[in-house]
Amino acid sequence: MTALAEPHDFIGIGLGPFNLGLACLVEPIDELNGVFLESKPDFEWHAGMFLEGSHLQTPFMSDLVTMADPTSPYSFLNYLKQRGRLYSFYIRENFYPLRTEYNDYCRWAAAQLDSIRFSTTVESVSYDEGSELYTVTTSTGDVLRAPRLVLGTGTSPYVPDACQDLGGDILHNSRYLENKAALQAKKSITLVGSGQSAAEIYYDLLSEIDVHGYQLNWVTRSPRFFPLEYTKLTLEMTSPEYIDYFHALPEETRYRLETSQKGLFKGIDGTLIDAIFDLLYQKNLPGPAPTRLLTNSSLNSVGYEESTGTYTLGLHQDEQDKDYTLTTEGLVLATGYHYRPPAFLDGIHDRLRRDGHGRFDVARNYAIDTTGRGVFLQNGGTHTHSVTSPDLGMGPYRNAYIIAELLGREYYPVEKSIAFQEFAV
Repeated sequence: MTALAEPHDFIGIGLGPFNLGLACLVEPIDELNGVFLESKPDFEWHAGMFLEGSHLQTPFMSDLVTMADPTSPYSFLNYLKQRGRLYSFYIRENFYPLRTEYNDYCRWAAAQLDSIRFSTTVESVSYDEGSELYTVTTSTGDVLRAPRLVLGTGTSPYVPDACQDLGGDILHNSRYLENKAALQAKKSITLVGSGQSAAEIYYDLLSEIDVHGYQLNWVTRSPRFFPLEYTKLTLEMTSPEYIDYFHALPEETRYRLETSQKGLFKGIDGTLIDAIFDLLYQKNLPGPAPTRLLTNSSLNSVGYEESTGTYTLGLHQDEQDKDYTLTTEGLVLATGYHYRPPAFLDGIHDRLRRDGHGRFDVARNYAIDTTGRGVFLQNGGTHTHSVTSPDLGMGPYRNAYIIAELLGREYYPVEKSIAFQEFAV
């Protein structure tokens, strides 16, 4: 490819489920010529958490395309048909795909698309006022141009300030499986966090606690182990009407709600909470199992002693207002993911809007640039689009919306009203 190749209509940067879904939905549209750039050699989605039996928290209809185009050949049901598993899935009568299964589905879809370029890292992005084109320079030496960008770089593992620059082999849950064997060789393991990933890891380690003989601790600042709120009227908050309502609220109100709504998408499956209790009951039958569950405990400091290979956690019991410490050899952070603007955007910093908190000011149409139609953001918008931002089922809706912006007209019908309840006065 030459440096002055013909411009694309848009360039997608990053290939998580949302930009992959966009690639699938754009594929049959002859009017749009887009390209998707991904630094990894193939599609990979949270491979470090492919625990046996772990599944999505949303049903199979929240695939890459179905909620925008139920007739798409890139649907999860078509994947099952092509893999010869459609009847097995039907007989299973469980609409929640396994996490490894969903990842394989995404790889299956990606393998059919010519618009994706793997092993291609974006190094810089600039904008030319004369041509009104963005220029994307990649690690492969290619220079691509387009009037629009769609950012799908996703969220990154979050490491609390207290855990920065520590020695030893502290790990985020995103790398759990590859480090599981080394972790279980330790005398003690402490897990910090309270969401679904933390619960899955705790159950996994508790299952084998008597085989390896380690002390297992689970620490969370939450007052209890919150179940994911999944009632049907609550699920109506993943609707166009709620996006309209939430987006129109004052900025400070949105930020307050963003904090309070974490249980709507970061809670634990109720069945898993019950399974953990049942397993604790079983493990304690011969006598007290070497495990502790510590709630209301904020992590304020962490020290590492290289000579003993131990971490000392400085904790604060919030309701009692008491400090205490906990010593452990293994330390796993199930502390979630945060959106961080990629460094390659520095070259177009002045073209991107930010709110009073310094985060992207994401417009209702998912644009973040000063023109309101040039750079679109996948995910990363819980402060503007609420719980719909990370929701897999709302990905096709957002992509149908973005495609309408790219074309100047609707190609896939974009729902305007689906909820029974009224959110605004």
